[in-house]
Amino acid sequence: MEILVLQGSILQVQADAIVNPANSLGLMGGGLAGVIKRAGGEEIEREAVARAPIPVGSALLTTAGRLPFKGVIHAPTMEEPSMETTEEKVRSAVRASLELADSLCFERLAMPGMGTGVGRLPRDQSAKAMLEEIRSFRAEHLRRVLLVDVDAQMVQEWRRHL
Repeated sequence: MEILVLQGSILQVQADAIVNPANSLGLMGGGLAGVIKRAGGEEIEREAVARAPIPVGSALLTTAGRLPFKGVIHAPTMEEPSMETTEEKVRSAVRASLELADSLCFERLAMPGMGTGVGRLPRDQSAKAMLEEIRSFRAEHLRRVLLVDVDAQMVQEWRRHL
């Protein structure tokens, strides 16, 4: 499976789905979740909240609204909005995202820095954990994972650990 690292907006990549580092309640107020909701529409959050709670270590697919993707994968890195997260929660969110994307026969998945915003996990710790999980995943359908972030330091950490 190919891993590409890009600096920029996750909303502008070519992928089947994008990952939202969510909270278990499905609320999309801050960070990247808020950006996804504003660009894609309220229906993304409405669907996630209606299907909540989403346990950490699991993921669910919702509509992408106005966004050009087949869906948004909500993978909680925390139970409630703005909670501090851990490396293990990030690992489980990455694993759940990959498993769901692969089970849906997606070939290209875009993922931001997980847990590094409101979750306050250090970028180097997140990058290392994310890349270890992606490398150890045995995909049947997934061919490419795009690691995309507007944060230059996150991009630098992925490149360093790649």
